[in-house]
Amino acid sequence: MSAFAEAMRERVRAARAALAAARAAEDAYGAAIAEDELDDALRLALAHGVTTDTGDATNTADGQDGS
Repeated sequence: MSAFAEAMRERVRAARAALAAARAAEDAYGAAIAEDELDDALRLALAHGVTTDTGDATNTADGQDGS
């Protein structure tokens, strides 16, 4: 596994954790920021063919695959 791919996966994991924490704290602003970070991380992962923790780089911030 490349260092870039692992860094992308870690960025996605961190963004998902930040989003979950913001939602748990009912922090709308924090959740919006975390969603943007997660969307950006997933977009970059997809653009570079890096799969995320769920095995699919097309996941969105709400955990759905767009189906």
